[in-house]
Amino acid sequence: MRILVVNWLDRENPLAGGAEIHLHETFSRLVQLGHDVTLLASGWGGCDPQVDLDGIHVHRTGTRYTFFFAAAPYFLRHLFHQPFDVVVEDLNKVPVFTPCWTRLKIALVVHHLFGLTAFEEAGIPVASATWLLERPIPWIFRKTPTIAVSESTKEDLIRRGFRPEMIEVIPNGIDLDRYTPHPDNTRTEKPTVLYLGRLKKYKRVDLLLRAVDELSRKGVEVTLKIAGAGNDRGRLESLTSELGITDQVDFMGYVSEEKKLELLRTCWLHALTSSNEGWGISCIESSACATPTVASDSPGLRESVISGKTGLLVPHGDLVKLSLAIASLLSDHDTRQEMGERAREFAERFSWDTSAGAMEEFLMRVVTQSQPS
Repeated sequence: MRILVVNWLDRENPLAGGAEIHLHETFSRLVQLGHDVTLLASGWGGCDPQVDLDGIHVHRTGTRYTFFFAAAPYFLRHLFHQPFDVVVEDLNKVPVFTPCWTRLKIALVVHHLFGLTAFEEAGIPVASATWLLERPIPWIFRKTPTIAVSESTKEDLIRRGFRPEMIEVIPNGIDLDRYTPHPDNTRTEKPTVLYLGRLKKYKRVDLLLRAVDELSRKGVEVTLKIAGAGNDRGRLESLTSELGITDQVDFMGYVSEEKKLELLRTCWLHALTSSNEGWGISCIESSACATPTVASDSPGLRESVISGKTGLLVPHGDLVKLSLAIASLLSDHDTRQEMGERAREFAERFSWDTSAGAMEEFLMRVVTQSQPS
């Protein structure tokens, strides 16, 4: 197949996150399987306008904030005459409405939509624009075969008006050969909780800071390592100072893949208190390293953590229950160990090869079948 993928970011973009990992890991494998893949994405200052990433031909136009307006003109000028079999719109929060500017067969990949949670992340103008752009999605993509990365995302799409029979769930994968338990079962000397991800308001890292404060007041020893960058760092650092827990919180910034693996293997717990995720990929990576997760019982996360088996889920925003869950696992070595072992078994259900194979079968059906009416 000759596949055009449209996504706001590519893997090399400084703002790339889980959706871009999913895109690259999936479609680079389709290249290995003999398919031709082109990616249309936004650019950033100083980037190359075109680049090859593991066989994916990447075209960059506009910026993060102008890609919505730049994507269609660039396609019409530079890619319109290429013989693509299918266009995949990889929708991560904001659509570019590909059905409005191409008659090619289209498939939609949805990680998660913001809805009203957009107002947790951005100011009223940006949040309102995001919310408004999501409103026509069910109508514009009503005839489009769709992949949801989790049952939670599928349920959200159905509530918004998508036809259930048009949606197939294909979970994200991970590199199970890379993400493995520490060969010596080594952990940090002192109790350590890890947050791994972008620092965005909707990720609610502030809940973890307040939980550390709550635990310290009760005499529970814990260090929170925050690995990741983002525009919410300043606010989080200020909150850390206000709470008087600077000695217990380590803002590590962006970390290398090697450091990321070390953290996942050696920290006692992984924690993610986001209000909404398409799929908790860091939870599965942590599970693969035999590290349990404490997470909010939020869409996406409740599928990547089996509460009581691979970690614990707590009601989102419930600081008391979050603190108790963290404290209970930090104080119980045997339970942590058992959960870690079950977490590894759970993670082995997910691999990028499996996800790519399912994507290939899905796109082959889209290409060979006529679009539904």
